[in-house]
Amino acid sequence: MQKSSSRGFTLIELMVTVVVIAILATIVYPAYNDSVRKARRSDAKDALLRVVVNQEKYRANNTAYGSLADIGSLTTTPQGYYTISLDGAPTATAFTVQAVAQGDQAKDSGCTTMKIAVNAGNQTRTPANCW
Repeated sequence: MQKSSSRGFTLIELMVTVVVIAILATIVYPAYNDSVRKARRSDAKDALLRVVVNQEKYRANNTAYGSLADIGSLTTTPQGYYTISLDGAPTATAFTVQAVAQGDQAKDSGCTTMKIAVNAGNQTRTPANCW
């Protein structure tokens, strides 16, 4: 009697491997997307903080804060994941700038709109968990 040696995989072994990979992919892919969206928030943070700095420079030479055009700020973030706008008209002592998520970044739960409100030199950043 000759001992047989099998080389290769059976169909069952192959299907078990495919199922394990599919299960891992359904768990890992959403977590990866959430991490990418969280990292992209830095695009909004950077743009919002630049607007605040530019507003303070503008206010040092004028009697009120200015529009985005006055301060020379862009209306989209450098990487294009957010649009930047002023929430209401700036006054002599206050302004609010916001970044609204665009495209796939709009799926970033709870952080689709990030704001910095400046009132008499005090900053409020919302939502707090996005900063």
